[in-house]
Amino acid sequence: MRERYVAGPLAGLRVVELSTEITGPYAGKLFADAGADVVKVEPHLGDSLRRWTASGQALGKGENGALFEYLNSGKRGIVADLESGPDRDFVRRLALDADIVIESFGPGGAEAFGLGWDTIHAESPHTTLVSISKWGGTGPWADRPGTEFTLQAATGSTGQRGLPSRGPVGSGGRIGEWIPGVYAAVGGMTGWLSARRTGNGHHVDLSIFECLCLCMTIFHDLNSQFFPGPLPQSIDTPSIEPAKDGWVGLCTVTGQQWKDFCALIGQAELGEDPRFYDAKARMEHIDFIHGIVHAYTKEHTVDEIIELMSLGRIPVNPLGNGQTLLEMDHLKERNVFVENPAGFRQPRPPYRLGSDERKLEVQPAPKLGEHTDEIRAEQTTRDPAAPAGGGPLPFEGLRVLDLTAFWAGPVGTSYLAELGADVIKLESIQRPDAMRFAGSVMNETMWEFNPIHHGCNSSKRNLTLHLDSEDGMTLAKRLMAKADVIVENFSPRVMENWGLDWETIHALNPRTILVRMPSFGLDGPWRDRVGFAMNIEQVSGLAWLTGYDDLPLVVRGACDPMGGQHAVFALMLALEERRRTGEGQLVEVPLLEPALNITAEQVIEWSAYGELIEREQNRGPAAAPQGVYPCSDRDEMDASPGWIAIAVATDEQWEALRRALGDPAWAREPAFATRRGRRAAHDTIDEELRRWTSARTRQNAAATLRTAGVPAEECINSHTLFPNPQLEDRGFFQVMEHSLVGPVRYPGLPMRFSGLPRALRQAPTPLLGQHNEEILRNELGLSEDEIKRLRENKVIGTRPAFMEASG
Repeated sequence: MRERYVAGPLAGLRVVELSTEITGPYAGKLFADAGADVVKVEPHLGDSLRRWTASGQALGKGENGALFEYLNSGKRGIVADLESGPDRDFVRRLALDADIVIESFGPGGAEAFGLGWDTIHAESPHTTLVSISKWGGTGPWADRPGTEFTLQAATGSTGQRGLPSRGPVGSGGRIGEWIPGVYAAVGGMTGWLSARRTGNGHHVDLSIFECLCLCMTIFHDLNSQFFPGPLPQSIDTPSIEPAKDGWVGLCTVTGQQWKDFCALIGQAELGEDPRFYDAKARMEHIDFIHGIVHAYTKEHTVDEIIELMSLGRIPVNPLGNGQTLLEMDHLKERNVFVENPAGFRQPRPPYRLGSDERKLEVQPAPKLGEHTDEIRAEQTTRDPAAPAGGGPLPFEGLRVLDLTAFWAGPVGTSYLAELGADVIKLESIQRPDAMRFAGSVMNETMWEFNPIHHGCNSSKRNLTLHLDSEDGMTLAKRLMAKADVIVENFSPRVMENWGLDWETIHALNPRTILVRMPSFGLDGPWRDRVGFAMNIEQVSGLAWLTGYDDLPLVVRGACDPMGGQHAVFALMLALEERRRTGEGQLVEVPLLEPALNITAEQVIEWSAYGELIEREQNRGPAAAPQGVYPCSDRDEMDASPGWIAIAVATDEQWEALRRALGDPAWAREPAFATRRGRRAAHDTIDEELRRWTSARTRQNAAATLRTAGVPAEECINSHTLFPNPQLEDRGFFQVMEHSLVGPVRYPGLPMRFSGLPRALRQAPTPLLGQHNEEILRNELGLSEDEIKRLRENKVIGTRPAFMEASG
């Protein structure tokens, strides 16, 4: 066996990857980067991604596309014909000997090759099987045609993004194929860790649709339970704005940030107008707001705007793409991009463990069938280790102190809580999690009525401590000394100002793992910049590929849950190292770097081929035609046309589209038989499709196309995601009774574990300070008098201090 890319925490773990394209291979890449032995199984013609480039390069014989090289670096590769008995037996033995198997054959596909869950589990109980499919392996939509583009529309994400006058816009960059990859890796690790406790692996049934429901909407189904709908189609403002010399990325999440932004551009009076604290109100007056904002931005350079906004702590950054990312001083100083042996630049793994600078050489991707003989020769049956004991929840007994706020950090720690960890969310009444107030229901306890906060914080306990007080810090340190894991996502200076650097925490408990999730990293020129998901989308390239030809747009939030899952994966690696060494360590997962990994194709195409990938509104390189098309029924919000999303990803689907349309004369053009020909004639095809859809309702048009086998979905309003027969059949939602809000329908995980209940949330989102007395008395041994004194001194409490002052 050749030397692994990283002799890291997963050395000795065997993963068999029976997957093509992006999702499964990205999961496999995360395992390989951490030192696992990942064996990629391909048909004799190879993974279709070997011949892919987004810019349509003519590849030489035996030459792999650069994206394939990136996704499969450090793996071993074999070829096998699963239709052949001997090859099928070979792969089956390989799978039975693996710790984790990743497959994306679709519902029933693995069973057809003798690799289904019942077979694997009966013969190898310790093995975990991760099955990736568009809609999930079960349910009425399991066999429904789809692409990541049409799945975006089915979540409501597409219908909410864009200007009403110009139509909705899906997210670019094939994001819906990348995001599920990290969930697949986390699900596989979860199953493996559970198997180590019980001896029984899991069938992890991963739904890409459910992943996108969590990542491509901002908990909009929860939002629909707090606010009337439907949600209007809109863009953020300020967001990506024209500067004197290009585009600059901005965001104002809180009302205070909006006021400060207005003051900085000389419009303090506008900032004091309470109407515009709400982003929805700014959208309703978009021309007026743009006129004021652009009068400033167009007269200043990107660097000038960044300098001024940074001084005012306004989230700001340049707009990144495949070319400019390689030139950014922050990313160069942090050595984020490394050389691939195939001759291009790629992002390094999106985390740092301990003092690891990851100055290790990237190993090449396997040539087609390169290791077939080697693996056949070494194939022996490994004896799994005896179960360590315990229940199937892999984090049962793990103590987590959660100092995170907003979305990325809390959603990561909520995964730990749902899988058995005791997570204490630490806030203060002086500075509670600001997400509690960003888009909350305006009532006397508004901090308990925020949809995003509810979505990210169930199953936890909540404690308030004023860390700027001596008593509060003393108690916090006592909790830290007991914690297995501490997670925080402040800008780096916050922990340092509290005197809570890594050395201090390590001294309190050498076994503690500290996970830090700053926006841009613990070092580098941007370390102290404030950043939210929208900023990460702007700088990483996600926004570069999303929007209209003349107006890039943010995706809205995808980087938060996706970054949170990368942090969970990195934490699992640190826990594995602690199991071997007994030592905790510092884990750094900057929110930017997971995003750079899923936008890697832009840098790869530029550095490999000198091609800058550009946004094409709703078109994309992987399907043609692809777009959103108007229908005869009207939108319930503004009476604009309803829309459907259509994506023809294969030549077979093109033939199906022709049949669904009645095989009109225009569609018989021979050049249209290939994707290249259809892309060249996209305008013509779009015109004909618009004519056809405009004569039909959304429901009728989409159903007609799907019946023929063409991926097509209505662009729903995300407030109407529920009821949904597929999500309901799969038990995606879980209703729990909240003491103030009442019954709340929470979304579940985007995967089902065969050995665990579907409903994994243990309790609804806790109230601020709900568990103060329980934790202080039972965990720290404080008396009633001591707790009373803390309450009187505002060290603890259950109501934000500034709300008491105003009330």
